[in-house]
Amino acid sequence: MIKAICVSSANDAAVAVAELVGGSEPAFVEQMNARAASLGMEQTSFRNACGLDAEGHLSTARDVAAMSRTILNTCPEVLHYTGIWTDTLRGGATQLVNKLLRRYEGITGLKTGTTGGAGICISASATRNGLSLIAVILGAPSSADRFDAATTLLDYGFGAYEAAPLPKLEAQPLQITVRGSAAGSVPLDYSALPETVLVEKGSGASLHTELTLPEELEAPVERGQTLGKAAVYQGEALLEEYEVLAAADAPRMTVRDAIGLLWQSLTGAA
Repeated sequence: MIKAICVSSANDAAVAVAELVGGSEPAFVEQMNARAASLGMEQTSFRNACGLDAEGHLSTARDVAAMSRTILNTCPEVLHYTGIWTDTLRGGATQLVNKLLRRYEGITGLKTGTTGGAGICISASATRNGLSLIAVILGAPSSADRFDAATTLLDYGFGAYEAAPLPKLEAQPLQITVRGSAAGSVPLDYSALPETVLVEKGSGASLHTELTLPEELEAPVERGQTLGKAAVYQGEALLEEYEVLAAADAPRMTVRDAIGLLWQSLTGAA
């Protein structure tokens, strides 16, 4: 069913999956709208699970792009289906053809769609040289127009921008001393830092990264607590800041902890 939905816009399959996941299509639509709200899709209101025209069923190109980005980032396995060019179901009785593939270099998906109210639409994703882009076209007058418009947008993106490697930090401490904790220090989590930064093509050499961290901390420190920031600059302009987190707990020292440390010190000295 997922294959049929992704490749051929099978509306009946979309409703069946909605009933399986949500218990009913209306209940699943409530989940869709809650998820859309959490993604900041302020101009989107779902009324069904398959996208057919309905009163109040609305979205925008920006919101579709945000949804597409989330799908690609959190469910990359969807590319297994959007990468299918031709396939069959029911022992060959049902033919599946992906109209999007083989039209653009680096294309990875994502979805075409057409209704009387929305017109001829597409959310197209592509990757080249480590840069992934999404182009959303709504209300095109023809299938050829939607593909041409998506191609123009993607060509512009790949021609004007690049994914430049994030400059390494000059100093990247692995831990910070924690006063008042038996742990003595807490390891640092830099996983929020990306591997690349989106910049105008050819401007990656002007990037630099600055780290702001305290020299030491006071207990208690909790795992996941923000301890500092890594700021990415292009020249003097701040592009983005990323949080540096505590990778473990460092609880406040108890009397029992203090006695244990004292005992270790004494026995070690002996």
